[in-house]
Amino acid sequence: MAGLLLLAMNFHLMGPLAIRASQTLQETWNLSMERQAKWPTYQPRQAAETTLITAYVQMEVLEKTWTPSSFSNPALPPSLRDLVAISLTTVCVAKRDGVFNCFCLPGHGWNTSMCHHHDPCHHLYPNSCNCIIFHHPNTAYCQLRPPVPGNLSLNSALPRPGSTLTLTVLLSHKATELSWYLQSVKKKTPVVLQSGTQVALRTKRDQAVLTITNVSQDWAGRYVCRFVSRDFLWELHQLVEVPLQASDVLQHPRQLSVSCNAFSGFQLRCCFPSTTLTYTASWSPQYLYSTALLSRTSGTECLTLVVPSCPKNDTKYTCKLQSPGLDPVSIPISVSIIRDRDTTCPQDSLGGDWKVTKAGYVAQIPCPMNRTGMVERHCGAKGNWGPINSSCTDVRLVDMFHTAQLLLAGQGKPRKKAPLLIAQLRKEVAAVSSPSDLLALLGTVKILAQVVTRDRMELSRKTLEDFLMATNDLLELDPNTIWAPAQAGVPSVSSAILQTVESLGRSLCSSDHPFYLTLPNVQLQTQLLGPMTPEDYSVSFTHTPIRVKIPHHALAQLAWKTGRVSITSMVLNKLGHILPMNYGQGLRDLLYTTPDLVFSNSIKDGNQTVTKVEIIMDFGGTEGTPTCVFWDHNLFQGAGAWSKEGCEARAGDISSTTQCVCLHLTSFSVLMSRHSVPDNLTLTLLSQVGLGASILSLLLCLGVYRVVWRAIVRNKISYFRHVALLNVVLCLLAADTLFLGTLLVSLGPHSPLCLAATFLCHFFYLAAFFWMLAQALVLAHQLLFVFHQLSKHYVLPIMFVLGYLCPLGFAGTTLGLYLPQGQYLQENACWLDGKGGAIYTFVGPVIGIVGVNGLVLVMAVVKLLRPSLSEGPQIEKRQALLGVIKALFILMPIFGLTWVLGLATLMDGGSKIPHYLFTVLNTSQGIFILLFGCLMDKKVQEALLKHFCCILPAVSSVFLQATNGVNDLESSK
Repeated sequence: MAGLLLLAMNFHLMGPLAIRASQTLQETWNLSMERQAKWPTYQPRQAAETTLITAYVQMEVLEKTWTPSSFSNPALPPSLRDLVAISLTTVCVAKRDGVFNCFCLPGHGWNTSMCHHHDPCHHLYPNSCNCIIFHHPNTAYCQLRPPVPGNLSLNSALPRPGSTLTLTVLLSHKATELSWYLQSVKKKTPVVLQSGTQVALRTKRDQAVLTITNVSQDWAGRYVCRFVSRDFLWELHQLVEVPLQASDVLQHPRQLSVSCNAFSGFQLRCCFPSTTLTYTASWSPQYLYSTALLSRTSGTECLTLVVPSCPKNDTKYTCKLQSPGLDPVSIPISVSIIRDRDTTCPQDSLGGDWKVTKAGYVAQIPCPMNRTGMVERHCGAKGNWGPINSSCTDVRLVDMFHTAQLLLAGQGKPRKKAPLLIAQLRKEVAAVSSPSDLLALLGTVKILAQVVTRDRMELSRKTLEDFLMATNDLLELDPNTIWAPAQAGVPSVSSAILQTVESLGRSLCSSDHPFYLTLPNVQLQTQLLGPMTPEDYSVSFTHTPIRVKIPHHALAQLAWKTGRVSITSMVLNKLGHILPMNYGQGLRDLLYTTPDLVFSNSIKDGNQTVTKVEIIMDFGGTEGTPTCVFWDHNLFQGAGAWSKEGCEARAGDISSTTQCVCLHLTSFSVLMSRHSVPDNLTLTLLSQVGLGASILSLLLCLGVYRVVWRAIVRNKISYFRHVALLNVVLCLLAADTLFLGTLLVSLGPHSPLCLAATFLCHFFYLAAFFWMLAQALVLAHQLLFVFHQLSKHYVLPIMFVLGYLCPLGFAGTTLGLYLPQGQYLQENACWLDGKGGAIYTFVGPVIGIVGVNGLVLVMAVVKLLRPSLSEGPQIEKRQALLGVIKALFILMPIFGLTWVLGLATLMDGGSKIPHYLFTVLNTSQGIFILLFGCLMDKKVQEALLKHFCCILPAVSSVFLQATNGVNDLESSK
């Protein structure tokens, strides 16, 4: 079919001339063309006036070929003798399906009315209007455009990588429907630019500004600003070129060691992306026999240096990229020569072809086909190969991740692109064969969740189903060979997938509720509720024992801003085995089994996510002591951890089930401790009562000493012993008072008072034990050196240094070491952390002191049973043994039996018996000291009886022999 041309013909009209609008002129031109013209009626005001008018002529071209110069023929029809100029405005090309594609030539355009009523010929840009489609030969014509109503400028002619790019359009007329596009070097199709992490758009009355931060090669290309003004669609273009930087260039290898004895040549390669800038690549040094080969693939250029002969010395080769007017980009590669005496790693075929490598160097081999990255292996200092580290990642996964990054940055329409990427996820999960593949895929999923949340997108049922099926396949990946190495490199990877599932799971379009989906590892149920719902919300899942209920009174407290709320409930299987075993406050001191199921629940009121509401969950049958927990994504520097804040466990409707009641919404589970732990309230009550009794006993002991002190310290040995015991009483009294105060006031672990109380308790409890050690050392000295007299001026300073400075050093060192690491305080009490190493700075010295005191007791028994120390009748020997046994009863509770049990509770955190015994004995030390260290002492008893005027006959001093040593026997005569 012939084509149609629309021409603008300019005439000078002299004198009166009237032409009817319906008049048709038909002439035959020498160019074998037919034309039809419809002339508007025009009447000049004066006969002598000359006027220039324009008439548009539609002509059908009969020849198959034509050129615009054909219209310069002066042989015009007689009726057009006043024709001044003729110009081409519109060209219509006939298609086989009977339609015409009509486009405007420069200086002309379709007005917006024509654009809105006709489809564009191509879809390079949305609503493109340079070429439109007509379904009949009666086509319209392009109009002459007015001057461009705007000017596009660039803040920098050549923006540096990492800098900020700003494009500004200054408008001279009002503009509407303004949008920005980028046709990058890597992509032929323009993409629309929208606000994102790197793109910012600002539009004012007379200007529009596009700002792009952190510019890279992804932002190089042709920028187009499209807008409507003066009834025309306008496009302003600006080419942006970004220079290459070193990070854009890939070199292989990064370093190389070669042996000249078995030399077969080597190759060095550097690859860089194609740009609109002209770069010249070269290698230096380049010797006589070396050659450089340039190869091009889609979007990439590579320069390979082939070195056939062994270099004489270690050489640094440099790949240099140069462009006129720009700084060169240099990429160095070091080549080291292996000498005869150098330590090397031998050639190996494990996981690849590893050449002989010099010690201290990293050998590299390229990834297999369709994978990008590098396989590396370190050669140790002793010539031993290290483990293989591979960063090889499937090319499709890398491209998908990069596309998602650009979408988040601002390239593309999220509402169109995000569902397409989600639909590809399941196919890409099947391609995951390494931890690096998994990290790339999960990075894509995380970015897509951020895009959906940021733009408040609603997903269709099909899109959500695609995502959940991909999640189901992700949970099937091997936890040991895929998940564990990935999590070792990125600790937050498994927490991120849970957060993504929570985010996308509640993004279902409101018109698609209710929705039910059951997969082996994922079960989903959604409902849409109205404010007049009279019943509780309840849901149960097949193949799992979980039942969930949100009471009606909790639902009634919602805002109901839109009149309806959507509730999404989901059960994830196998996720608990992938999440790291991190525990928050109050959970670190126990051992737990890995949870099998993770339950997630969310409520949305319009675009707002409800986070606080009462929810009751029944997790079915359990064994052990259950703890209701939720996953807190903010703990452990973003890696996440289980936390019990806002949740409590109750007995379920059936005796074997566990019911959790929480006051917020997120992902929940049940942790089962491997041993049953007594209730905290019971232990707290026992501690408070025991500490109160201990404090009263210690105060009574001080009162007794106030009465009998002069009577019981008449010799040095008794003096040293009771001075030590008096300081033990004072230290225990201070420590017990502080500890009871923290229990009654309920100080939080982050309170400065709690920190101070913990430090002082640590110091005073240790001081009590060190004074006991001082007492034992004095006793040991008297047993070993019977005839050596101790001086008060010499012994007392040593006892005070040992009793106070040593524990102060331990307490201060513990505070300085463990407080900066967050391992100093327990999370539920003002005491040393039992999970870290802080508690062992207390338990260790205590156990050591207990051991020393035990040796002293054994020594005392041996000495007392020797004939030289016991020459009296046999009855006196039995009384001596009875005294030793009494001494054991005095020393054992005081000298650390309590903290031996405390260590047992650390080793077996769930057993009930050590917890109860430790609590009772620990809080009863004051009572033991009063009874066995004070009231059961014969001298104390005699002094008390004498003070209250109850004089009794003299008593035997055998007990004093047993407790105070050999010199006490001599002094009591």
